[in-house]
Amino acid sequence: MFFHTKGQQIGRDGCRVPIPWTATGSSFGFGPEGSKPHLPQPKWMGEYAVEVEEKDPESTLSYYREALRLRKELQGAEELEWVGDEPGVLHFRRPGGWEVVLNLSEQGKKIDGEVLISSAPVKAGVVAQNVCVWFKSA
Repeated sequence: MFFHTKGQQIGRDGCRVPIPWTATGSSFGFGPEGSKPHLPQPKWMGEYAVEVEEKDPESTLSYYREALRLRKELQGAEELEWVGDEPGVLHFRRPGGWEVVLNLSEQGKKIDGEVLISSAPVKAGVVAQNVCVWFKSA
C-alpha cells in the first residue's frame, strides 16, 4: 500500500494480512490485546475472523476443515487416473472410488455419484463453470 500510494498511506497489501482470530480488537487477536499492530489491520477483516467463521457452516473455514477431514478419510495409494480430455475440465479418479472434477470450461460438466464436497452447489449432477467437486463414483 505504501508503494502504491507513493508513501501517502501506511498499510498492508491485502494478501499478507495475519489471520484474524477475533472479530474485534486492534489486531483481531493476532497479538496481545490492546497492542498496536506494526501495520494497521483493515476493519473488514473482523467479519472473516475464526470466531465468526466457526459459527457458519457455509464459511471458508468450515469448507477447508471439511476438505481436510475428507482427505484424511479418503487417503489411499498415491495414484490417480486421468479421466477424459475435455478442454477446460480437470478430472481424475483416486483409489477408493472417489473422483475430482475442476470445471474451468464454459459448459457444465455432468457427473454421476454422491457429492462429498463442492466449492459451489452441484445442481442435477452438473458441475458449473469455476467449480471444483469431490464425489464418490456411482
